[in-house]
Amino acid sequence: MIVLVANLGSTSFKYKLFDIDRAGTTETVLAQGDADRIGQGRSTWSVTAEEYTRNGEVDLEDHGEAIDLHLHELVQSKAITAMTDVEAIGFKAVHGGPISKPIQVDDQVLEVMTQFAEVAPQHNPPYIDAMRAFMERLPGIPQVAAFETAFHQTIPMARQVYGIPAAWIEDHGMRRYGFHGASHCYIATRMAQIAPEAKRVISCHLGGSCSICAIQDRQSVANSFGMTAQTGVLHASRVGDFDAFAILQLLKSGFDLDTIWQQLGKEGGLKGLSGVSADMREVEQAAHAGNERAKLAVDAFVESVKHYIGAYLAILNGVDALVFTGGIGENGRDIRTAICKNLDFAGIEIDPDKNMTTPTGTGNQESQIHSGKVAVWIIPTNEELIVARQTVQVLSKQAA
Repeated sequence: MIVLVANLGSTSFKYKLFDIDRAGTTETVLAQGDADRIGQGRSTWSVTAEEYTRNGEVDLEDHGEAIDLHLHELVQSKAITAMTDVEAIGFKAVHGGPISKPIQVDDQVLEVMTQFAEVAPQHNPPYIDAMRAFMERLPGIPQVAAFETAFHQTIPMARQVYGIPAAWIEDHGMRRYGFHGASHCYIATRMAQIAPEAKRVISCHLGGSCSICAIQDRQSVANSFGMTAQTGVLHASRVGDFDAFAILQLLKSGFDLDTIWQQLGKEGGLKGLSGVSADMREVEQAAHAGNERAKLAVDAFVESVKHYIGAYLAILNGVDALVFTGGIGENGRDIRTAICKNLDFAGIEIDPDKNMTTPTGTGNQESQIHSGKVAVWIIPTNEELIVARQTVQVLSKQAA
């Protein structure tokens, strides 16, 4: 089955094109591509397939135009002979509220995603637009929304609820959902293959968006995200954990809600604390140069990660493996060192030489960097592969 897996942001479009047989015995990446700054003027884009690489700059007004460009390029690359060769489209969808499983997209799914767009403002709207755009361009081709919350359905309810009136939970769906499900699912699956003895795993997905997941026997038992993807660990430009009652003080000080949401969601995190950038690399450079706000941002990020690792050590009654993934997790040598500092009481110690000699950039290799009894791994995640597998599974069940 030829499956196109789409990963979207408010101004970005990334994808991989897979050829996967229904038995799951062969999984081949035929092509991949991306486009950024959609709707913001000149967008850079690229497409890579076997013996084919193209990139450029163009004005892409919306996600629909980005889809048109890439479908055309996929035909030009001969990854497919025609647009209709695509047999299914899988989406790394974020928030489906009560829908917490991979599911074929229909009007009801789109309606639920619309209902939860307010709590996933950077994710649900672009996904809804892209789903409709694909429906127009490839009518009849099934689409599957692989919601990130699906992997976290095994979390005990006591770790899902807030201390709020029960009616808020039952009538309005207010609870901790957990996100980054595809990434943490991949880590759980991959660890079972390469280190089956590691039953208790703490997975640290650290990048522009960050989350920590406690995994027991390949199942999620805790996740740092809450009702929304704004919460948990401090993010690149999102606030992370924040006292809801503090908003009352901001309102009394003359802020309006739109401004508060904007600053918490797009001007918080590393960007807000440092005043330098949302990119950890730039924040670290500024910290090394003596910028105190940047140093505080790095330290706060490390503390927020350590906080959840400590909590999950308690939940799991120890840990067999600590895994770093995501852009910061895979490339942040100093960040990994800082996070693991003073965790030797739990058997977590990293080898400085192994840590500092790991490759950086794209195409990172899996590697072990520990010197203590707990395995510390760097594993590049593969969210698209998980979504592709789930897409094939959903459609195969319907065909059976």
